Amino acid sequence: MNGYFQLITMPTSTGIKIFPPDEDGTSLQYDDVKEYLEERSISYRPAILNEAVSTATGELVILNDNSAFPERESYRLTISRDRMEASAFFYAPSEGAENMTPTEFLEDLAYRNITFGIDTEAVANYFRSREYCTEIVVARGTKTREGCNAKIDYQFKADLHAKPAMREDGSVDYFNLNIINHVKKGDELAILTPEDPGDPGQNIYGEILNPHPVKTMKLVAGKNTYLSDDGLVLFSGTDGHVTLKEGKVTVSNVIQFENVDVSTGNINYDGSVEVKGTVASGFTIKAGANILVKGVVEGASLTASNDIILERGINGMGKGEIKAGGNIVTKFIENAKATAKGSITSESILHSNVASGTEITVSGKKGFIAGGRVTATDRIVAKDLGSDMGATTIIEVGADPNIKVRLRELQKAVGESTKKLENIKPTVESITKRLRSGNPLSPEQTRQAQQLITMNKVLTSQIEKNSKEMAELQQKLADSKEAYVVVEGTAYPGITIHIGDQQTTLKTETTYCRFELRDGLVKTGPI
Repeated sequence: MNGYFQLITMPTSTGIKIFPPDEDGTSLQYDDVKEYLEERSISYRPAILNEAVSTATGELVILNDNSAFPERESYRLTISRDRMEASAFFYAPSEGAENMTPTEFLEDLAYRNITFGIDTEAVANYFRSREYCTEIVVARGTKTREGCNAKIDYQFKADLHAKPAMREDGSVDYFNLNIINHVKKGDELAILTPEDPGDPGQNIYGEILNPHPVKTMKLVAGKNTYLSDDGLVLFSGTDGHVTLKEGKVTVSNVIQFENVDVSTGNINYDGSVEVKGTVASGFTIKAGANILVKGVVEGASLTASNDIILERGINGMGKGEIKAGGNIVTKFIENAKATAKGSITSESILHSNVASGTEITVSGKKGFIAGGRVTATDRIVAKDLGSDMGATTIIEVGADPNIKVRLRELQKAVGESTKKLENIKPTVESITKRLRSGNPLSPEQTRQAQQLITMNKVLTSQIEKNSKEMAELQQKLADSKEAYVVVEGTAYPGITIHIGDQQTTLKTETTYCRFELRDGLVKTGPI
């Protein structure tokens, strides 16, 4: 038993007895006695009380020469800050005074609105063998159990930042790319772990504490796939290539050609296309999945819903174009246009217009970008930018390339609409003035007036709509603060670097550097 005290009331004075703890108990604290006495306005001399608490002999110590009223058994209730626990610290009644009953105590808790998690056993134990001046937990809430989001584990590589491996000599291994995912019929493609909503908790006041909301997910079966009966596992329905696009897993079959030229004509296939040789100039390949070309692509047009892999590269001759809904991996891009929603990886980019929705990496033995415009949303990493020959090279990061294209379209549209509006404005004002003056219009003039007024409304509406979209896109450009450009070799004078809505043109040669947006300006720093 812990140490405790008992108030002693006498006809002409008030005293106190301090009892020591048992062998394993805890000594009484001076502050506990002080708080009790001050709450009841019982005067004392601190030095005498401190001495009594320290020695704890159980002998009577006189506190003052005034007679106090007897004190019933009482308690101090402490509520935790999170309202999940209540503990009682009981005080012994003064000598000869009444004890509290269990019913009285429980009714007092109810009066304080403590209604949940009452530890009736702890309360009963106290009243069975009273232990004073000891914190006793009398009520506990139930903690909330937080849940977790649903998750999907894809059994194939579904990353839009996929990159080929590097050889020991620094070159890029374009022949063992491992980014086209071959599967067999019946293979597991994805496994869903459903969300766990968690369990609500409840504090000692009976208030329900709900867990945080969790994210739900479900597997969506695409072409040539099927779900297990419980919807938790997705399987391949055929041999082929598996891809993930916009949350849907699909498996495509594959068609192969030796070359794409006059012997085949243009190719339009809803699965994947593999070309063992070259794609000749002027021909087109459209694939609903992936395109893999082992030879050179000349001035041709390639469009794939997923990845495009060119083991040799593309020499577009100024008219070649490749467009991927996923990644592009190619040995080189020369005099061509390349666009990917995912990443673009190459050993060199020369005099080309290249745009990626994520990142562009130009590495390997060459690793240069020279001439043209190269744009990526997140970052561009290259060995060299520009050339000592002064090729005009524009590097852009910080926004989806399509945003800038759309922004230029909107700017042109607003300019044209504004010009038309200015041209018809004098005529509209003249007609309006004439009508207000009471002068009638001929039928032809009336028809012309109606046409002009309608055109005025349409043009004004178009300008407002396009201006609003322009403002939103410009804000997205301004928010492009995390994008950057890394040069692992040399950045030559004359190249222009855009980050978001800011730009800089290099006047001197710079090596091993990183360009990023700081304090609203494009600045250079170490890698």
